[in-house]
Amino acid sequence: MLGIFKEKLVNAPKELNSPASLNSSNNKPKLSHEILHNFMSNNSSNAFCMNFGHDALLAYSPLNQPSIHQRLFSGVDNIYCVFLGSLHNLSMLNKQYGLSKGTNEAMFIIEAYRTLRDRGPYPADQVLKELEGSFGFVIYDNKDGTVFVASGSNGQIGLYWGIAADGSVVVSENLELIKASCVKSFAPFPTGCMFHSEHGLLSFEHPTKKMKAMPRIDSEGVMCGANFNVDSQSRNPMMPRVGSEANWATWG
Repeated sequence: MLGIFKEKLVNAPKELNSPASLNSSNNKPKLSHEILHNFMSNNSSNAFCMNFGHDALLAYSPLNQPSIHQRLFSGVDNIYCVFLGSLHNLSMLNKQYGLSKGTNEAMFIIEAYRTLRDRGPYPADQVLKELEGSFGFVIYDNKDGTVFVASGSNGQIGLYWGIAADGSVVVSENLELIKASCVKSFAPFPTGCMFHSEHGLLSFEHPTKKMKAMPRIDSEGVMCGANFNVDSQSRNPMMPRVGSEANWATWG
């Protein structure tokens, strides 16, 4: 899967962008349309892309071979989700949210996001902690122009993010695509974390702690983006437990 979001939509951590990308003599970061072209060229004929004006796009290709981890795409009420992995407690979650038994993981994530966006009974970290299994997902809310990304705690679904030549944020599970697209300005998306386009990166495992950027050095000794870890010595203000200020759309 592939998500590309223009800089005006996404307030990505500045540490993700490495000056070394522009100084590379052998390779340069690619523009958004070049990244999309590479994705579509290297995936099956049933891959597709959805563009949301000039600001966002999601591209998706179904799995071509059996896997214990699913790759799903869904769109409901102008909210779109690409989901990787599987939730062991999906049946219980569907029952809890009043959804039908046939609701898959991507559809459930959209419904959970929409419920929190509109009614906000619980903060996002509490909802994500209830997800049992391996997962990584990207949501684009076309109504609000909001991007939401999360990666499960067990690390079995690896997501990567980086900065394209035009400053757009690129998200994919394909490490080689991210490397070729963003050169030195990329990093693994931290496990047990969520990212909101307006309010930044937060650990849903440790929501009271801040995230700390640690420079990544590649095999050539060049700074290559940053790893983001929980800063155990820090403390975030407690997130409110009720009201719309606590939901996925407006936390912080």
